[in-house]
Amino acid sequence: MDIKDIQNLIKFVSKAEVSEVKYKTKDFEITIKTPLAGSDIAYAQPAVYHTAPQQMAAPAQAPVATSAPAEKAEAASDDSKYITIKSPMIGTFYRKPSPDKDVFVNVGDEVSVGKVVCVIEAMKLFNQIDSEVSGKIVKILVDDATPVEYDQPLFLVDPS
Repeated sequence: MDIKDIQNLIKFVSKAEVSEVKYKTKDFEITIKTPLAGSDIAYAQPAVYHTAPQQMAAPAQAPVATSAPAEKAEAASDDSKYITIKSPMIGTFYRKPSPDKDVFVNVGDEVSVGKVVCVIEAMKLFNQIDSEVSGKIVKILVDDATPVEYDQPLFLVDPS
């Protein structure tokens, strides 16, 4: 089961308004727990944010969805000459490999294909995200330690 299948399963579970789903195969097992449909969500959210990243994806969709159109409109208007590095998964965006280390890239830094630009934590795994383009970082679109969605813009790169 790849990350897209997991994302689709999470979306399905959140729309179905069930409290728990277990999916198990010979090689893979996943359990998704959500607040019950009639319960008070305000009490469920702190537990969601502290238990598992895959549960955090459903509540985080609304805030991200409202800010994404503004970012896309802005990127289309004055940043159309830049290439966007996008998130390949849902998770938490980090600019540093660990809290005591330096950031991977800053605005103005040159990047090349294959250079690590950030880390995204998903289900307790830290995934290094490599640049797919060469150029100069013009803008960092996401704050450190914030949730990101699949295909969300992370960086703007000037390829010239």
